[in-house]
Formats: sequence, structure tokens, C-alpha cells
Amino acid sequence: MSGHRPKKLRSGFTTGAAAAAAVKAALTRILENHSPAKVRIEALSGEPLSISVYRCRAEGSAAAVCSVIKDAGDDPDVTHRAEIGVRVALLPEVLAAGAPWDVRITGGKGVGRVTKPGLEVPPGQPAINPGPREMITRSVAEMLEKHRTNRPVHVEVFVPQGEVLARKTLNARLGIVGGLSILGTTGIVKPMSHEAYVATIQSAVAVAKASGNDEVVFTTGRRSERFAQALFTGLPEEAFIQIGDYFQLSMKMAATYGIKNVTLAVFFAKALKMAQKIPHTHAAKSKLSLHRLADWVFEITGSRSMAKQIRRANTARHAFEQLVPGHVEVVADIGRRMQAAGKEFSGPAAVVAGVIFDYEGKVVYHSRMRAAQ
Repeated sequence: MSGHRPKKLRSGFTTGAAAAAAVKAALTRILENHSPAKVRIEALSGEPLSISVYRCRAEGSAAAVCSVIKDAGDDPDVTHRAEIGVRVALLPEVLAAGAPWDVRITGGKGVGRVTKPGLEVPPGQPAINPGPREMITRSVAEMLEKHRTNRPVHVEVFVPQGEVLARKTLNARLGIVGGLSILGTTGIVKPMSHEAYVATIQSAVAVAKASGNDEVVFTTGRRSERFAQALFTGLPEEAFIQIGDYFQLSMKMAATYGIKNVTLAVFFAKALKMAQKIPHTHAAKSKLSLHRLADWVFEITGSRSMAKQIRRANTARHAFEQLVPGHVEVVADIGRRMQAAGKEFSGPAAVVAGVIFDYEGKVVYHSRMRAAQ
């Protein structure tokens, strides 16, 4: 065995932490008359963060514009290397001793605005979540305490490329228009964590419910979602939710939000994993069992040769190509097992439907339109 150790993955910081760091830099510029190269802030988890300042300039004696380059570490996302900026103004009035901090946070260019209910921020407000707002407020409090002053502070967050970057996200689906959302629960991005994806699923389910939907369609990616939208033309955009590999978690989330009707609309390979009650369907987390499929094929068709053929298939897609069109009843059985697993994960109140597409988008199984055998 080699003594080589795997590379330690580098953590990064969220857009919220970037904004909080830029605020501290701006107040340093205003109150101490210099532009820092770096600032130290504390993540909401208590962990210290040292963040480089990208730009920082004064705008008169009581305002400054500063920015930070977001670093997502070894778990880069759409906002990795994006410039996150703030325009900070110290307002003239002095608050009474002991009065709470008055931090007025608004969204500027490239920060989205919330238009649909169900998110952490109400409609009409800039898409700056509670975590980042708390971090920004802490930066303000630290600097004002240090300089023994309590004046209202206006913070406008902006993202120069925000509108362009937002097109690569699901923000529009969630009702966030005009730019990015400023996110972060702790301030730190842990590499290989799927916290952001899980948060996106939760937000999507919350928006679907708050928009009055009692039916959602879970797909596993953009292609299956596109085919599902062409199939279910009567459903609004918010009803379609990409769950990636998070099968069990998404079914439980639908139940938590009281969504009774869930349709799983997927390709055969994912359906096969779901049929086997695999909670997380990523290839790295679950070994796809074609042997189990072969057993089911024998149970349904009675053909040992067909079962043997399936057992020797290279991939689920290869197996699928051998089953369709001659043995669509096997695909239907997988569909029903997938639905049963979904119901098991979400609880007895749920009504779970199933759709399996072929790889060109044609429906091979649809639980609500089953042809008479």
C-alpha cells in the first residue's frame, strides 16, 4: 500500500460571509480612514475567518464601497470567484445610549428580489437570508462598539455579475428575480457537503406549498424535468422540483410540508435504485444491483435466459434496452416498487405516482395512464 494521503479539501466562505467582510472593510475605511488588505470576521459557527478585501474606496467622509471575491474552497459553485460588494453609509443621527443597533440592509444591482412566498425572506424583500443579515449586523456592531458610537448604518449589498450568474441557478423557479440570493447558514462552505443542494430542495418544496400546490413532480435533473414539464403541462413551474440523488430526504420533506401528492418522474437507472429503497441514489453511495433486477425479471417473465442476460448487462441503461419494448411489464413493476418505496419514505398519507422515461423522453411507464394488459 502506498503511504499517499488524500488531499485535504479546503473550506471556503459563503456569499453572506463575503458581504459581512466587505461591510467590516467599509466601516474600517470610514471610521479609521484606511482600506484594509484583509479583515477578520467570525462565522456564525464561532469559527474565525480571515478574508482578503478586493476593492475599497471612500465616498465622502461617511460612506465607502468595498468588495470581496467569494471563495467556495474545494466545493466551487456558481458564485465561486464572484465579486460581492457593499455600499455602506454611516447616517448622521446619533441613537440614544443603549438603543439597539440600527442596521438597514438593502439589495442593490445583482441581488435578487423575492417574489413568491415560502422562502426565509418574505416577498418584496431583497434575497438576503437571515444568516447573512446576522453576520452583517455583527460586523457593524463590532466596528461601532470599537469606536464608541451608535449611529444608524445603511448597507446596500450588490453583486456586479449577479444577474448573469443567477441564470445558472434555480432562483427564478423559487421566485427570486433580478439576481443572486445572499446565502449561508454558518458563513463557511464545507467542501463536498451537500448542504446547499438540500437547502434548495427545502426552499423549492416550501415555495410549492406556499404557492398553493398540493402536488409536486420530483425529477432528478434538468433532462428529466424538461420531459416531465412537457408531460404535465397543467402544473405551474413551482410544482417541478429537482431532487438530485436525495430520494428519501425529498419524500420526507414533502410530508413535512404537508404535500400529499408526489409524482416521481425519472429515467430507468434512477427508478431502479429507488425501487430498491436506496435513500441516496448517487453511484458513489449505492452499488447498483442488476442482480436484484435479474431476480425480478425471472419472477415476472419466467425466463431464465432473459434473467441471465440482465444479470450480465453492463449498466442499467443496457438492461433497459434489452427490456423495452419486449418486456415493458418489468419496467412497470420497477415503477410500482419505486412508488411503494416513496410512500414508505414519506408516510401513509402520501399519494405517490410514478413515471419512467426512456432516454429520449418517451413515457414507458405512467402509473396514472396504465394500459390494460
